[in-house]
Amino acid sequence: MAKFNRILLKLSGESLMGEQRYGIDEKRLGEYAAQIKEIHDMGVQIGIVIGGGNIFRGLTGAGKGFDRVKGDQMGMLATVINSLALSSALTAIGVKARVLTAIRMEPIGEFYTKWKAIDSMEAGEVVILSGGTGNPYFTTDTGSSLRGIEIEADVMLKGTRVDGIYTADPEKDPTATKFNEITYDEIYNLGLKVMDLTATTMCKQNNLPIYVFNMDVVGNLKKVIDGENIGTYVHN
Repeated sequence: MAKFNRILLKLSGESLMGEQRYGIDEKRLGEYAAQIKEIHDMGVQIGIVIGGGNIFRGLTGAGKGFDRVKGDQMGMLATVINSLALSSALTAIGVKARVLTAIRMEPIGEFYTKWKAIDSMEAGEVVILSGGTGNPYFTTDTGSSLRGIEIEADVMLKGTRVDGIYTADPEKDPTATKFNEITYDEIYNLGLKVMDLTATTMCKQNNLPIYVFNMDVVGNLKKVIDGENIGTYVHN
C-alpha cells in the first residue's frame, strides 16, 4: 500500500551526470526510469521536476559574464533537455510519459497548465514538468514547490545525493548528524540549505511536506513510497 497517492518528485540535474563530468549518463538515467516505473506500477500518480545543472546553471553563467536573464533562460532549456531524456527512457520501458513546458515550445512539449497535468496523471501518465517556472531569477527548487502545490501533491520527494538533512554538509563535516524529521521553522533558525528560501517558504505557507532522500541508491524511491524511514521528513 503506497504511503502517498500523488507525488511531486524533484530530481537533481547534477545527479544525471552519474560518473561523467557533464551531460547525461545513460546508466543513471535508466536507473531513475526503472525506479519511477516501480512506483508507477503501484498506482502512484507522479509529477516530476528535474534540474538542469548537468548542462547549464544560470547563476554560475552570470558570474562568468552571461546576462542573468539569458543565463536563466539557458538553464530552463537545459531542464527541457533532461525532461525529454527522462521521458524517452520511461517510454522505452513501457511507461507513458508526457512533457509539459513552462514556456511555449510545441512540438517539443505541451504548454503547462495545472489541469492538463492533473488529467494526465489521473489517466496513468507520468508528467514531467519542465522549464522551471518560465521566469528568470527562480530556481528549479522553486519551480518544484510551485508545481507540487499546483498539482495538489501529497508530498514533494526531493531526490539528492545524500540520505537526508544533516546539521552540516556530511560530505565536508564527518561529525554532522542526520535529522529523521525537522520543521520548516527549524530549517530557518538553523540556517540549513535544504532548498532556496523562496522554495522553502512556499512549501511552508502551503503546507506541502518535503521528504529528502538519496535517489542515487537504486530501490530507495520505492522504500519511500512504502513508508520506510530512509530520509528526512520536513513539515510545519
